Amino acid sequence: MRKAAEPRIIRLLMELRRMGVSDTRVLSAIERVPRDLFVADPFLDQAYENTALPIGCGQTVSQPLVVGLMSEALDVGERMKVLEVGTGSGYQAAVLAHLCRRLYSVERHKPLLLQAEERFKRLRLHNITARVADGSRGWPEQAPFDRIMVTAAAPDIPPALVEQLKPDGIMVLPLGDVGGQDQELVRITKTDRGIDIHPFLPVRFVPLVEGLPESPAIAPPARPRL
Repeated sequence: MRKAAEPRIIRLLMELRRMGVSDTRVLSAIERVPRDLFVADPFLDQAYENTALPIGCGQTVSQPLVVGLMSEALDVGERMKVLEVGTGSGYQAAVLAHLCRRLYSVERHKPLLLQAEERFKRLRLHNITARVADGSRGWPEQAPFDRIMVTAAAPDIPPALVEQLKPDGIMVLPLGDVGGQDQELVRITKTDRGIDIHPFLPVRFVPLVEGLPESPAIAPPARPRL
């Protein structure tokens, strides 16, 4: 992390603590990931503010509070295998990579994925494997997963993702109106009786879309800042 960013990240961490992120491993992971690397140039001055920011292809990099609370709810162990649906800028993936043994991430927009992979290389996050695919179908070749995080909202829980979750595994995702007005983060635990669902935070996410774009979306060129 560049020294110029240190006061801003410290203020952000203090704010996240005040707002309910208490897991020290999650806070440490957020501290180690330079969010300014994942933010487009016009929004650099907001990189360490607790706000979501646009990243191209109609997507956003999530609010740090949401990243912290979702990561905390996922309860990731250092030996776990995790699936992330929706790579986006790669910021959430970079945080998770500091918490788990192996992270698999799926993104439907190729321009975003290519930028995210460049960021992973520069940060030397070698435990992330990413690909372009329909996130609603998960990554069956690598299943089962100890944990699954979905960073786009669906009206219902995708059956394929539940199927790819290990027994006693946990999935965190936003559920509700794909228009963004009535969504809630839920924590799902897979049991021998089915699934237990625990809502814990009102949110607003972009929709989880099945399939791939018909033509490549245009995203701003990656401009790494390390």
